[in-house]
Amino acid sequence: MGNKKAIEVITIESDTYKDLIDKIDAIACYIKNEREQSDTKIDEIWVDSYEVCTFLRISDRTLQRLRSNGQISYSILSGKTYYKIAEIKRILEEHLIKAGDEYLDDLIEHHQKYNEIRRKNKPGKKDSKR
Repeated sequence: MGNKKAIEVITIESDTYKDLIDKIDAIACYIKNEREQSDTKIDEIWVDSYEVCTFLRISDRTLQRLRSNGQISYSILSGKTYYKIAEIKRILEEHLIKAGDEYLDDLIEHHQKYNEIRRKNKPGKKDSKR
């Protein structure tokens, strides 16, 4: 005789089944909302030209050309140029630069680390350890 697995049937009341389905739907909805909120927060992050060029592997000149042609929105603060992640996503989707999604992932992933390093290396700033 072959190795057949026995089938186990579990029986529950209709109301209990409906409650279970409602709970599963609520969990799925919560997870979906969390992902959407997370994506929105990421899209609002500002990154500087250095980060964009480094992690998307494009030149300063390419980024300058996109600005000059009005193909990317940006802001200038204290002489530095900044871009929202949402803008970076858009130029990638529109194939305005030849970079893959993995480069965008690198940019997002390394943004926090880059900011911490910059803060630590900023002149006149010392880590206060109490």
